[in-house]
Amino acid sequence: MKYTIIILIMSFCASFQTTAFAQKKSERDQYTITVEGLGCPFCAYGLEKKFKEFKGIKHIKIEMETGVFTFSFPADKPLSVEQVKNQVEEAGYTAKSTVIKRTDGSIEKDELIIEEKIVSEDAVVLKDDFFVAGNCNMCAARIEKTALKLNGVFKAKWNKKSKMLTVEFDENSTTISAIEKAIAKAGHDTSTAKADDEIYNNLPPCCLYDRK
Repeated sequence: MKYTIIILIMSFCASFQTTAFAQKKSERDQYTITVEGLGCPFCAYGLEKKFKEFKGIKHIKIEMETGVFTFSFPADKPLSVEQVKNQVEEAGYTAKSTVIKRTDGSIEKDELIIEEKIVSEDAVVLKDDFFVAGNCNMCAARIEKTALKLNGVFKAKWNKKSKMLTVEFDENSTTISAIEKAIAKAGHDTSTAKADDEIYNNLPPCCLYDRK
């Protein structure tokens, strides 16, 4: 009788542990990311495809108008905020905000903070615009980000309709020619600089603008 009771207790504990483990595996964290640069269904497809590299991802939904990207992922192998942001970057976009709701009730948040460049007192700020080839919002994000990475460029805004990039820059630190060359290296032809064919061909299909 004594041994029977012990066996029953052990069986109950094993069953409880198995149930708890199964329940833990079925629990899923919820992820909400606001993505900058989504411009067309192909962009959304590219983002979704990149995240499907994470085995176990489910309930993927992308709202094109708002750029809100949501999905769920197993709580027993959680993704970090940095993993999510890096995956968005590798897909060719920028995560403006990331919110993760864990199954234990905790919430993790991250928001992109864009720091304005400080204009020095001796800077000679000029404003100019020039042609940059491109098609979509993803192109816009790539073009503007490339320009803003350059030392001396304070503002950059690309118009999808006119294909013109307006920049504000310090002529003591950079030139229009230098900005155009940097953008060409990112895959976009300008009035005076042409992207290498290899770089151009590696752009996402929706970004493959007509070349003259």
